[in-house]
Parts: sequence; structure tokens; C-alpha cells
Amino acid sequence: MRNVPGTDSRDRLARVLHPLRMRSTFYCHAELGEPWALEMPAIADAVSFHVLTAGACWLRMPGSEAVELRAGDLALVPHGKGHDLLSTPEAGPTSRVDLLPQRYLSEQYSVLEHGGTGRTTQLICGIVSFDEPAARELLRSLPATVFVAGDASAASSIRDTLRLMAGELAHPQPGGEAVATRLADILVVQAIRAWLATGLDTGTGWLHALQDARIGQALEAIHADPGNEWNLERLARTATMSRSAFSARFTALVGETPIAYLTRWRMNLARSRLLEENVTSAQVATELGYRSEAAFHRAFTRIIGRTPGSIRRQQRLDLAPSPR
Repeated sequence: MRNVPGTDSRDRLARVLHPLRMRSTFYCHAELGEPWALEMPAIADAVSFHVLTAGACWLRMPGSEAVELRAGDLALVPHGKGHDLLSTPEAGPTSRVDLLPQRYLSEQYSVLEHGGTGRTTQLICGIVSFDEPAARELLRSLPATVFVAGDASAASSIRDTLRLMAGELAHPQPGGEAVATRLADILVVQAIRAWLATGLDTGTGWLHALQDARIGQALEAIHADPGNEWNLERLARTATMSRSAFSARFTALVGETPIAYLTRWRMNLARSRLLEENVTSAQVATELGYRSEAAFHRAFTRIIGRTPGSIRRQQRLDLAPSPR
């Protein structure tokens, strides 16, 4: 995909974010009776979400006041931070949700019944992660929490998905948990799209830079051809700017230099390739424009914090059959 002069920024944003695919980690259908208070642990590189299917509750982030959620509302916590779910703002002490007894329908899906004998609240909670570099950049740009009210105009598609999910949960059938988890995946993407559709000014950061007429062209060029022999001059030429002006504007909008962004983008792409596909690090190094595998290894370890070999070993372990 090549850049077209004058491309609308919204079209560019849609192209870059279109292939949002996630890796499901865990889902829980919780039935909670007042009083109750749950601690959701921090999980690095993950997105937590909570959908109220009945009743109401409060979500509290560290250092912030609790926010009420009602039936039909959806909340995302994009940055892997720990948080609390409460029957009332004053409820406590909290119980670690992952340490509570629950009924496991599969390795990725459980039913939790917890709390007292008061008013019942039903929740679908989940933990998902995104492996694509574009999705990771998007998540870095999201606020600490994303709320989509059940009565919001942008939530009509979310309500439709919720109705399907409620039907699966109300009338369990073989494979129903698999259907429910896939619907939950869809809910997360719908919530992100609803947030993007609000038209709020994203200020600085990756999303704002992507919508900039000139810097956005350079970003899309990197994304479309990460293995190109990019340097500051070529990227500036793509943005039709001088090198100094381009470097200054890119750094101001994105928060890092063009070459630092290019390297980080390549390494996140390499991580996804090594995790998902049966390729060697030498092949990935060549694809991403590295003539020396040693240079690729150094850059990968510096950016990702792990060696390419450890990522490949993780991938093999993930694919290995579970011991019985």
C-alpha cells in the first residue's frame, strides 16, 4: 500500500487500525450479590474490560474516585493496570478475583459466584492482548479508562452484541462459552471504535501524529514498508519537509525521534512475527532491513527486553500440548 498525496487523515487512520486482532487470555461471567468488592490484578501488556449485563457497580482506578457503571455499560482498562470493582464506592475490603473459587468451563472461561445476599449484579469480565504493532501503539494512545454508556448513540452495535451474549449465557449450549468469548472480543474492538468516533482532539501522541497531513504520511510509509532502507532524509522527503523541520515536528507529535520510532516499530513487528509464525530470526532481520543478524539481535533485545531466541522458545511452549 503506497501513500497518495492528499489522503484524508481519517482514511489513513482507518487503514492503519483496520486489522485489529486480539489474543484472548481469559473471560469470566460473574454473578455478584451485595455487598462485594473485587480487586482486579495488574497484568502487563493486557486490556481488561467489564460489561454490565444486569445491576450496577463501581470501577475505581488507583488514585481516582470510583465511577458508576450500569446495565449495558462497557468499561475498558487499556494499560494493564490493577483496579477495583465494587458494589458501592465504600465497599471493602477487596478480594483478589483470581484467588476466589470459581467454576471453570474451559481453560479460558469461568463462572464466578461471590458476595452476599443483596442485590445481584452480573458482569462479563475479560483480559485480552493485541500483538500487532499498530494495535500496541493505539493502546498507548488510549486514556486510563474508556467508558461507553449503554444509552450512547455510538453504542447501538455494542447493544446488539450484548443481546447476543446475553442469549448465549441465558440458554447455555455446547460451545456456548466459545461463542461468548468471541462476542467479547468483538465488544472490545467496538468500544475502541466508539472512542475513536467521539471526535475528541487526541492532542499529542501517535493518534494525533497519524492524522497530521505530513507526519501521517511518513508514519504510514514506515508501516507499509518497514524493511525499506529508511533514514531521516528519505522519511522527510516522504513528508515533503526539510530534514530539520520534519525531525522537530515528528518528535513533538510522536514523542520520540523518527529513527527511534522506526526501530521500535520494527522490533514490535519482529516480536509478532516470531510469536505467530514459524520463521527464524535471520529471516525476520532480513525482512526488516537488517543486513547483520547481530545488529538485529542487539536492537531487539534493547527494545523488547528479551532476546529473539527467548520469544521463539515461548512460542514453542505456547503451541505445545498441555500435559494430561
